[in-house]
Amino acid sequence: MSIAENVAKVKANIAAAAREAGRDPGEITLVAATKVQTAETVREAIAAGVAICGENRVQEMAEKLSRYAYDGARLHFIGHLQTNKVRQVVGRVDMIESVGSEHLLDAVEIQAAKLDIVQDILLEVNIGGEASKSGVSQAALLPLARKAAALPHIRLRGLMAIPPAAGEPGENRHFFAEMRHLFVDIRTALDDNVSDIDCLSMGMSGDYEDAVREGATLVRVGTALFGPRPPMGQA
Repeated sequence: MSIAENVAKVKANIAAAAREAGRDPGEITLVAATKVQTAETVREAIAAGVAICGENRVQEMAEKLSRYAYDGARLHFIGHLQTNKVRQVVGRVDMIESVGSEHLLDAVEIQAAKLDIVQDILLEVNIGGEASKSGVSQAALLPLARKAAALPHIRLRGLMAIPPAAGEPGENRHFFAEMRHLFVDIRTALDDNVSDIDCLSMGMSGDYEDAVREGATLVRVGTALFGPRPPMGQA
């Protein structure tokens, strides 16, 4: 199938899952995870109706930006972000989805202040409590959210998570449900900022429909759009 056909199929699946859950399909936006895809492939996805591209690697993102690959779409950074690369990302993307520590939050605030901008972010939650993954713990989420909401050059827009790898269909649905509860809790606790907190980013190619059923507003899909990823350097 072509990329255009894949985009149409994924959007149809999102809409069906939303309706099944009694949701408006217009509440959910597809984020094309474009890691290791060429600039030409990214342009093809945007032409097919992708409104947001998500990149995982700073160097790859910078190279595609230099080729105007994302023109016509918004750009999110969705990968692990090291503090020494914050200056290459802040102000160049519409949203950083992967702020998972106070240290990184401070670095983003400092760089945004230097640029005199307000940077949209999501707080990444380590919902599965995995030692191998970044992200804030559930216990530390509210204090970090309160700090983010108070910073002058940060706009907290919501939460993001990458659950543990699922062995069976539906296995991660309870993690998505937990994320939805956390999202509601944060909105309630930060009621002064509730109009800004409107994004819940969760679900990837293997489980985005379950994520939609449990309340995702952003789903990050790569393989279902582009096929298996080629090795780095061969894209």
